[in-house]
Amino acid sequence: MSVYLHDVPLEQARRHFQDALSTAGLWGRLGSEEIALDEIAVGRILAGPVWAVQSSPHYHASAMDGFAVIAENTAGAMPTSPLTLIVGEEVQYVDTGDLLPAFANAVIPIEQTEALQKNGKMDSQLRAPHAIRIRAATPPWAHVRPMGEDIIASQLVLPAGHKIRPVDLGAIAAAGHTSIQASLKPRVAIIPTGTELAPIGKAVEPGDIIEFNSVVLAAQIMEWGGNPTRFPPVVDDFNMILQTTLEASRYHDLILINAGSSAGSEDYTASIVAEIGTLLVHGVAVRPGHPVILGLMPRNNPNSEEINSSVAIIGVPGYPVSAALTGEIFVKPLVARWQGSRPEEKPIAKATLARKIVSPAGDDDYVRVVAGRVGNDMIAAPLSRGAGVISSLVRSDGLVIIPRGTQGIPAGETVDIHLYRSPEQLENTIIAIGSHDMSLDLVAQFLANMGSRLVSSNIGSLGGLIALQRKEAHLAGLHLLDPQTGVYNLTYIKQYLSDEKIRLMGWVNRKQGLITRKENPKNIRSLQDLTRTEITFINRQRGAGTRILLDYQLQLLKIGAKTINGYDHEEYTHLAVAAAVSSGRADCGLGIAAAAQALGLDFIPLFDESYELAIPLRFINDGTMTPLLELSQNQEFRRLVALMPGYDITPMGKHIADLP
Repeated sequence: MSVYLHDVPLEQARRHFQDALSTAGLWGRLGSEEIALDEIAVGRILAGPVWAVQSSPHYHASAMDGFAVIAENTAGAMPTSPLTLIVGEEVQYVDTGDLLPAFANAVIPIEQTEALQKNGKMDSQLRAPHAIRIRAATPPWAHVRPMGEDIIASQLVLPAGHKIRPVDLGAIAAAGHTSIQASLKPRVAIIPTGTELAPIGKAVEPGDIIEFNSVVLAAQIMEWGGNPTRFPPVVDDFNMILQTTLEASRYHDLILINAGSSAGSEDYTASIVAEIGTLLVHGVAVRPGHPVILGLMPRNNPNSEEINSSVAIIGVPGYPVSAALTGEIFVKPLVARWQGSRPEEKPIAKATLARKIVSPAGDDDYVRVVAGRVGNDMIAAPLSRGAGVISSLVRSDGLVIIPRGTQGIPAGETVDIHLYRSPEQLENTIIAIGSHDMSLDLVAQFLANMGSRLVSSNIGSLGGLIALQRKEAHLAGLHLLDPQTGVYNLTYIKQYLSDEKIRLMGWVNRKQGLITRKENPKNIRSLQDLTRTEITFINRQRGAGTRILLDYQLQLLKIGAKTINGYDHEEYTHLAVAAAVSSGRADCGLGIAAAAQALGLDFIPLFDESYELAIPLRFINDGTMTPLLELSQNQEFRRLVALMPGYDITPMGKHIADLP
């Protein structure tokens, strides 16, 4: 038994797995089956080439409604010297697709003829006249589909490994086939493990985790052409997981054991694989997804007539992002290989990195990013790195892969994005970087319905100004109070964006206040209460407008930051502050009323503030901002924003100032 405990480089892990699969006869097509063309053949992979057994068309066919004719007999016909041809003797009527008569070698379209009676008068019976008059000569084989024009018998129609599309079915039928030989779909068992797992739809208690990894993995496998089976969750019990794995091996080619692949006291996957088969790799130097397990086991079905007696096993990490990326890195290429095809490659776009990425030198690092074109440059902004943040994959436009040996990438560097979305979608994207506001989620929803797209990165108001300064965003949401003047945003725009013409556009006025637990059990009423020793506060990050507002108000009240328990604990959005309070990590935090309502919390209003949008004038002039400007006047959108607690939409869309 070969055991690799930790940090096996990704390519080495792949090679080791491939060598073992090859030795076991599992590094090729698993088999094939015959499928009738009128069955669900779309999406299946051809197990062998399709050769034409007949031509298409298999006869000379008329390409038009008209009259079949010997082309040479039309010589001399001109507008000033028409030629008359007798129907039944010199020409014959044909419909589109009809067999071309043996005597003919061309077709004259019916609209290019004049129908005549025996006396030479015009005849209204276009399909059965005595004769026709033509005023132009016809070249040989005009308006004729010659035999084999589309497909010639014995030619290759489609190669082995081709993924069947709807149009392919027509070509296969035209070539004389009624069925195809399709690669067998790999059968993949998915076994979620964990005592804490709760099925989708069940009310969860603290400590419960909704089991959705198997749904994601099963959907991935179906998309890649496999046939998944989701097993019910198995509690953290060695023997129960072992027996479920043995049962799954009877009728599946690959087993995915989800969670339990690390080295904790209840992580049994490695021990189970080692006991019933061969543990090849335990731990791959890839991030996220480090505790991956690769192995083989004998099929637990001695009476089976299966093609292969071995089954592959992959221990999939339990964190959602790690699980999904493990599917892409290890499962996708294997499912493709077993069908005799290659995995579909993601398109790649080059982009400028908006913020630096710090990466562990020993791992291949898969970083999720959002992207869009800002001016002449494609910009990529990294998303949250947490392996449990499944929403980062939902928002992600693609992956930037940082190879091991590299300790990150500085801002401004050119990177390759392995795209989840089409390049066309990125071209039609508005990038907002700056302060978080919940109305931006509504903006994204409405713009999607309008055929545009908004992606946002919430790094605070000052971060948004810096992004505009670096030409990495189309707009920045701001609520920066100038303590000297009491005016929002103007002073900061002049300071940070003196070289760029900026339009400051009104958006919403908001209520800022203290978000507390439901019914405010600690009776928090004002900022002075933050100094009470039993109160735990959650703050916003440096550079956030809310943080600047807090510091200004604390200064007025002569309250020192060190007297506030939790002042140095930071979150990046209003909703994250509300979540911290809701979960019990903090008793309160400064934020907006809409965030408090969203999580069923109490809100003590304290301040009014202006949340505005700073937009480079060039993006207004070139039409990039047109969808957003139109949306600011959309009555349904305005109505929905106005319904959000603590929001006043009076300033929305108003021109405040052009700077400098």
